[in-house]
Amino acid sequence: MAIPTSLALEIVTPDKAIVKEQVDEVQLPGSEGYLGVLPGHAPLVTSLQVGEMWYRKGQDTKFLALAFGFAEILPDRVTVLAQIAERAEDIDVARAEAAKRRAEERLARPVMDMDSERARLALLKSLIRLQVASRARIRS
Repeated sequence: MAIPTSLALEIVTPDKAIVKEQVDEVQLPGSEGYLGVLPGHAPLVTSLQVGEMWYRKGQDTKFLALAFGFAEILPDRVTVLAQIAERAEDIDVARAEAAKRRAEERLARPVMDMDSERARLALLKSLIRLQVASRARIRS
């Protein structure tokens, strides 16, 4: 059996389909770290963490912010079911900066009833969103 020359990438959230296209390469924030995928990759399923995802088609690379979910990887296909997935160009930078400030303030002044893990995740998500958004500005 021949090795596929591309990957069918599909990224879906509970709200909508974000991406559906043929790509050359994908990188995902897997549960054990970042995972690079090329055509012909061994089949696997992984949970996703908060992080930056990118995919490449030719010389064009697209970036997304992801948070939680699962990815199914097959030799010719990558399917991402994410709780949150935002394209770099769709990220509201002012909103992400405000979320970052709120999370930093919560972590700086811990309160007995505060869920510090929730604040830490909010901070991480906002930092990833800002990092991914900056990639869209660099490429523009």
